[in-house]
Amino acid sequence: MTDNNSYTRKIFYLLLFFAVLAAGFLCKTLASVILPVVIAMMLSFVFMPVVQKMNSRLHIPWVISSILITVLILIIVLAISSLLITSLSSILSQYSKYESKLMSIYRYFADVLDLELNEEKTFFENMWGFLKVREYVQKAAILLSSGIVSFGKSLFMILLLFTFLLIEMRLTKRKINHAFVGKTKGKVLRISGQTISEVVRFLSIKFFISLATGLIVFLGTLVIGLDFPIVWGFIAFVMNFIPTFGSIFSSIITSLFAVIQFAPQFYRIIFVILLMILVNMILGNIVEPKVEGKHLGLSPFVILVSLTLWGWIWGFLGMILAVPMTVIIKIICENISYLNVFAILLGNDPIDTKNEVLKFNGGKQPEEAKDGGE
Repeated sequence: MTDNNSYTRKIFYLLLFFAVLAAGFLCKTLASVILPVVIAMMLSFVFMPVVQKMNSRLHIPWVISSILITVLILIIVLAISSLLITSLSSILSQYSKYESKLMSIYRYFADVLDLELNEEKTFFENMWGFLKVREYVQKAAILLSSGIVSFGKSLFMILLLFTFLLIEMRLTKRKINHAFVGKTKGKVLRISGQTISEVVRFLSIKFFISLATGLIVFLGTLVIGLDFPIVWGFIAFVMNFIPTFGSIFSSIITSLFAVIQFAPQFYRIIFVILLMILVNMILGNIVEPKVEGKHLGLSPFVILVSLTLWGWIWGFLGMILAVPMTVIIKIICENISYLNVFAILLGNDPIDTKNEVLKFNGGKQPEEAKDGGE
């Protein structure tokens, strides 16, 4: 009997390996179709508790609440887009202000690295011949124009899917109760309930930590006099959703612009560099882990690997979604006996992972938990 079980497990793991490869290939190939659905699902997880409260406390019908949330999200996205477009237009219109600073920096590196330098040409004209900037600028312009159109289409599709999915979620539990029976129904309810709870918790904490990071960076750069503080605050806010690498990128790009604008006023440059380092260290490495605790229970190495994999599959958005997607995979593994080993490998501390499984299932292993109930 034991040999039969061992053989069955080996077959299961082999099939699972090929299934994961096929799923990864499909996710990358059909990214334009799957990604809007995944984003809409994540948003619906986050805003479902809000709709529930609007429905129960304010007695606003579920459908009306869902539509109001969608309209609010659309207004916020349009407002942020308008601010960013205005700021980017200002950057382009004030380029001449930074020309001399850029030329002095290029002149320094040209002397040190023995690069080609023509004093009669502008900074970009010098860079044109050295790094073939023209090709990169043309490609960037094409990508930007196509990206804006693609963003508009994707935003419309995501909001449409989000609205209908949020409306449908009021019937989710009823559908599960009618679609599944016995232990299967209990597992599906547990997995769906824990998934929504963990994703909402992670994204809520991440949103407010990122918002605080963006606001502090905005206020700090505004006080020191760095141009376009809204842009640096927004970059800090968005990039903070990407663990480790995001904060490093936002710090570098903001500090580089401070060098261009303030050199040789080094005290201002040092202020911006210290601001970016301290904000990201305090909020990202002290406040966030304390608030989040060990609830997610993901290994730091696994988080970095997931960033690489999901970034390869879905690009920049994949890096933002990497941790929530890995959390969902871990939850599924915790509630399926054959996959418990992967839950432990994905987790930080194996004892904590096992305790979470037992705690969520009333002190029993997932396959032994009682039916029904979240």
